[in-house]
Amino acid sequence: MNDLLSIPCVLMRGGTSKGAFFLSSDLPLDTAERDHVLLSVMGIGDPLQIDGVGGGNPVTSKVAIVGPASVPGADVDYLFAQVRIDRQLVDTSPNCGNMLAGVGPFAAEAGLVRIQQGETMIRIHNVNTGKIIESEISTPNGRVAYLGDASIDGVSGSAAPIALTFLDAAGARTGKLLPTGRASEMIDGIEVTCIDCAMPMMLVEATALGLSGAESPAMLNENRGFLVRLEELRMEAGRRIGFGNVSNQVIPKPVLLSRPDGDADLRVRYFMPAECHPALATTGAVGLATACVTPETIAAKVIGLRPLPTTVRIEHPKGHFDVKLRLRDGKILASVLRTARRLFEGRVLARPYVRTSTPA
Repeated sequence: MNDLLSIPCVLMRGGTSKGAFFLSSDLPLDTAERDHVLLSVMGIGDPLQIDGVGGGNPVTSKVAIVGPASVPGADVDYLFAQVRIDRQLVDTSPNCGNMLAGVGPFAAEAGLVRIQQGETMIRIHNVNTGKIIESEISTPNGRVAYLGDASIDGVSGSAAPIALTFLDAAGARTGKLLPTGRASEMIDGIEVTCIDCAMPMMLVEATALGLSGAESPAMLNENRGFLVRLEELRMEAGRRIGFGNVSNQVIPKPVLLSRPDGDADLRVRYFMPAECHPALATTGAVGLATACVTPETIAAKVIGLRPLPTTVRIEHPKGHFDVKLRLRDGKILASVLRTARRLFEGRVLARPYVRTSTPA
């Protein structure tokens, strides 16, 4: 019991997130044992995650678990886990589109898919939501490429492009684009939109909470009164959506919307949910863009309802995020550009799991 567990692991940046990537076959099948391993690996128990490989922030305390596909039409399975640094908790309720950017390259180099010459298309089944996402990665000379000329706001430098296309992302968790049956509604005197597209979210105009929407993440994170108010609204939104008590879940994600000053269509501040994202989640961008083409949502009211096909440019604290929307077979497809990088590979060490017996 004094020996640490040694587990194959790859640390990768995916989009504007970073986390540990594992093959599903290398982790315990038992959920409690698996979650214990992930908590130990990431270093929960200290805000800086000193005793683990996490980076002391929700965007660097993420895990991707990848394995052979379990559904027809997919090449691989991808289960996302958000390891909560504010409590001993592993949350697999949401998807993460930024970490998703690393799934294709990881799966290809792990031998889960056959690499093609030039470009390789990988159909990823997101286990969290049951949705399929197409990932097109650069594979010149039959090898995964990480270097290239593509750039995304929130990440310095350039890298090989990764094109992600979300196929019918609506109803990712609830089966409905508008899970409450309304495009907008009032919660405690505040108008909100509850939408479920790639990521369940609660949208609210910043001015409704006495803000401009241009505040920095640091300013918002220091505004304790605002964060308490936002959490109260989120809790009720979660109940109305059908999630029950969401105090131990990161969904729905609250998002502040406002009119931008520059050439973007929409300005947002996206919460994870206890603190403001330094940039913007990929799944959040897909859902926000879809809200812009959905009548009577707060997003559509802010920018004016958009016809399809269209590109929605979203301003976030680090820059811009473009989402291309089009119809295929009557369903909305959302395409985004991301990049990823393999950071290190080897084995990560975790404390062994000790199962506690339940008194009779």
